Amino acid sequence: MLLNFEFQKSAEPQSKPTIVLIHGLFGSLSNLGMIARVLELEYSVLQLDVRNHGKSAHDKDMNYTVMAQDVIETLDHLNIEQFSVIGHSMGGKIAMKLTELAPKRLQNLIVLDMCPFAYQENHHDSIFKALFAVEQANVASRKEAYEIMQNFLKEEMVIQFLLKGFNKGRWLFNVQFIFDHYADIIGWQALKLWSKRTLFIRGGQSPYISKDEHIEAIDQQFDHVELETIENAGHWLHAEQPEQVIIIIKNYLNKNQ
Repeated sequence: MLLNFEFQKSAEPQSKPTIVLIHGLFGSLSNLGMIARVLELEYSVLQLDVRNHGKSAHDKDMNYTVMAQDVIETLDHLNIEQFSVIGHSMGGKIAMKLTELAPKRLQNLIVLDMCPFAYQENHHDSIFKALFAVEQANVASRKEAYEIMQNFLKEEMVIQFLLKGFNKGRWLFNVQFIFDHYADIIGWQALKLWSKRTLFIRGGQSPYISKDEHIEAIDQQFDHVELETIENAGHWLHAEQPEQVIIIIKNYLNKNQ
């Protein structure tokens, strides 16, 4: 599937490899915009809407193999051979899957608050209830959607994040297809050991890389790992502490070119 994208090509004559930014569940390409705007000063930057999100097409198939293949198809369409990737949450798992599907093309891998692990916890039950309730109410405005979502969700930041995907009375992401494949999204099939360097950045208050089994999963699938922690940040660490995240990303890229 050719994905919806925004591609800012570097004006640098000796351009460094393109950096691909992949958003997380219920997001869109704008979610990593603050990172994109900084990196565009030195790199060509490709921002993507993954399938069933943003302006990309909807499809009933949704697993990490097809989502990673979508990224490769879009790169091929743009004639991009070598690339680095930054992925957040679900986008981090898509990014990690690229180590198997495009090992010779992938240069640098940066994963934001996600590990290669089959999570058992359902972190999105209340979110799905809120999203389906808005759909069933058939409301047209964000204000009306907001009032419905408050019955299910207490975190203001989460509500505002989700409402970015509400446009003209409908969700831009396909709630039903995502719900149908939620087990695939939180699940994971272990990768072959990746020998290139990989950076994981976690939120100090996030549960996604917080247990010994999470660290073990990373070590079993990635050979050369750097793990950085952003204190006073949760799962949306790039929105909560953008300057710290960007400094870590830039330092990592600069020493691994």
